Amino acid sequence: MEKKLVPPDSGQTVAVIIFMLGLGVLLPWNFFITASQYFNQRLSFTNSSSNSTAESTNDYNYDSWMVLLSQLPLLLFTLLNSLLYHCVRERLRVTFSLVGILLLFSLTAALVQVPMHPDTFFSVTLATIWFISTCGAVLQASLFGLVGLFPPRYSTLFMSGQGLAGIFAAVAMLLSIISNADKSTAAMAYFITPCVATVGMLVCYLLLPHLKFAGFFLNRRQHDSMQSQELLSSTALNSKNLEANVTDIRHSSGRHPSVPNVFRKIWLTAICVTCVFAVTLSVFPVIAVRVQTVYKDVVTWDKVFTCVCCFIVFNTMDLVGRSSVSIVQWPSRDSTLLPVAVLSRLIFIPLLMLCNVENSRLPTIFTHDGAFVAIMAAFAFSNGYLATLCMVYAPQLVRGKDCETAGSLMTFFLILGLAVGAAFSFLLGSLV
Repeated sequence: MEKKLVPPDSGQTVAVIIFMLGLGVLLPWNFFITASQYFNQRLSFTNSSSNSTAESTNDYNYDSWMVLLSQLPLLLFTLLNSLLYHCVRERLRVTFSLVGILLLFSLTAALVQVPMHPDTFFSVTLATIWFISTCGAVLQASLFGLVGLFPPRYSTLFMSGQGLAGIFAAVAMLLSIISNADKSTAAMAYFITPCVATVGMLVCYLLLPHLKFAGFFLNRRQHDSMQSQELLSSTALNSKNLEANVTDIRHSSGRHPSVPNVFRKIWLTAICVTCVFAVTLSVFPVIAVRVQTVYKDVVTWDKVFTCVCCFIVFNTMDLVGRSSVSIVQWPSRDSTLLPVAVLSRLIFIPLLMLCNVENSRLPTIFTHDGAFVAIMAAFAFSNGYLATLCMVYAPQLVRGKDCETAGSLMTFFLILGLAVGAAFSFLLGSLV
C-alpha cells in the first residue's frame, strides 16, 4: 500500500545524486593515496645548502603513515558520530565537513608552489591528512545514515560511487603524468580537481531534500515520529496500565534507538566488513606500490606502471565488484558462506608480497606484469563486492526506523577495518 504513495525518481535524479555523493566521500582518501609518487618526491628533496641529502622516502615511510593517520581520525570521529549523531543536525554535519574538505584541498594545492624542507612538508602533509580525514569521517558516517533511509538499491549506488572515486583520482594522476606541463603545474591541477568536485557535491546534497522522491524518504522519519507520539497520547488515555504502555510505545517509536540492540542484529556483517578492509589496507597501497614492471627499458610504461596496474586496475575492479551487488547477491545475508568468503581473502596478502616487489627480502614468484594485474584484479573485485554486500545487508537486518543507526555503526566497523589494516601495513612493509 505504501509503495503507491512513493513518488517516482524522475530521471533517476536522486540515484545520480547519491552516486555522486558516494564518489565525493572517498575523494580525499583516493587523491592522497594516488599522489604517493608526488609526496615521496617532495620528501626526497635535496637541500641545496648542504652536501648531504635529506632523509630518504623510506625513512619517512609516507605510504604507511598516510594510511594510518587517515584512518585513526576516521575511526574516532565515526564512533562519535555513531553515538552522538542525533545531537547535531545532519545538514550541519555534512555541510561543515564538505567546507572543511574544500579548504584543506585548497591548502594542499597552494603548497605545491611553496618550497619546504622535507621535515616541514611531511608534518604539514600529515596534519592536513589528519584533519581532512576527520571531516571525511563525519561526512561518510552521516551520508551512510542518510542513504540507509532509501531503498537498498540506493545503498548499492552509493557504494558504487565510492568505487568510482578511486578511478577518478587515478585517471587524474595518469593525465598529470603524461601531460606536457611541468611537474608543479600538473600537481596543482591534480589537487584543484577535487576542490571543484567537492563544490559539486555540496550543491548535490543541498538539492536532495527539494526532490519529491528524496523528500518522501527523508520526511518519513519525522512523520513516523509524530504518528508515534499521537499513538502514545491516545493509548495512554485508554490504558489501564499507563506506565507500561508509555514504555512500550516509546520503545517502538525509536526516537533514540538503542545502539547495543541494533549491533546485536548486525554484528556478523559488521565483523565481516571489518575483515574485508583490514586485509585490503594491510597490503594496499604499501606493498602494491612497490611492485615494479619487468619492462624497465620502456620508459613511458615504467612511468605509468604503478598508476595503471596498481591504482586504475584496483579501482576499476573494485567498482565492478561494488556494482555487481545490484545484479547478484551471494552468499545470502544468513549464509555461513559469507564469513568464509571474507576470510578467504587472506590469501591475497602472500600473493601480493611474492610479486616483483622492489628490493624485496622475499623470493619473487610472480614476476610478470600480467600476474600482478590478475592478482590485483581479483583482490580488488572481492574487496568491492564483499564490502558492498555487507553494507547492503546490514539495514535489512533491522527495523526501518533503525536503519540510520545501522548505517552509522557499519561505517564505524568499516573504518575500524581500515585502521587495523593500516596498523598491519607497517609490519608487512618491513617484511619486504
